[in-house]
Amino acid sequence: HMSDQTVTEQLLRRERAIVLVGLVLIIALAWCWVLVGAGTGMSTTAMTTWQFPPPTGLAMHMDWGAGYAVIMFFMWWIMMIAMMTPSATPMILLYARVYRHGQARKGDETSIASTFSFAMGYLTAWAFFSLIAVLLQWGLERLGVLHAMMMWSVSPVFSGSLLIIAGVYQLTPLKNVCLEHCRSPVDFLSRNFRPGPRGAFGLGWHHGLYCLGCCWFLMGLLFAGGIMNLVWIAGLAILVLIEKVAPGGHWVAKISGVAMILAGAWVLWAFGGATVT
Repeated sequence: HMSDQTVTEQLLRRERAIVLVGLVLIIALAWCWVLVGAGTGMSTTAMTTWQFPPPTGLAMHMDWGAGYAVIMFFMWWIMMIAMMTPSATPMILLYARVYRHGQARKGDETSIASTFSFAMGYLTAWAFFSLIAVLLQWGLERLGVLHAMMMWSVSPVFSGSLLIIAGVYQLTPLKNVCLEHCRSPVDFLSRNFRPGPRGAFGLGWHHGLYCLGCCWFLMGLLFAGGIMNLVWIAGLAILVLIEKVAPGGHWVAKISGVAMILAGAWVLWAFGGATVT
């Protein structure tokens, strides 16, 4: 019995290491892809600025063919993978642990396939978001609100309004419910656990939708600060991670919401009637 327990513990440790290494690789590759321009052909450095509102210049239009739309979709999706997977890692590792403990009594079935299926379900929810984001990007470019080359807002009114809306959302009950879900992985898994790769994918998708509800307005702020602006990408990724993992994350969400409302009001007051250069 003792040797069986030792074997199970070794399997758990080995599988946990495989899953963790796999997740680290996914995150690292996604960040590398973002840093080299995410297939846009543009330098990420050129699209990064600390200035806010960002410099406007002239709003440009890109020729949106099918190929360009596909590149934009993968730019968004891989960026979401880079930004969101770190905060989802505790949930994914917990799923692997729960799965392996449950299967240890039934046989030698590994948790690795189901765990990565869970992760894929989660990331598919963000693919759904990325599709909506691309449509919004296309529409905002057409309206002359978004700089097609730099991919940031050229309208201080739009930027300020988006900050206020995102800040207000941070204070809503819906945000709170979704954040509570993301901060309570044990509770979520105990109520919804499903075995096997198909069940795991559905569970990951379910978790991803809650995560979307928690973070979609934060990700929308990339339209204001710059879709490929590393300052905003890193800043929002860190905020999401703190909200979901750190003690007092609920308060961080509320404080950041108030800060966004104040920042948005300042942008509207200071730049609403002017052109930023």
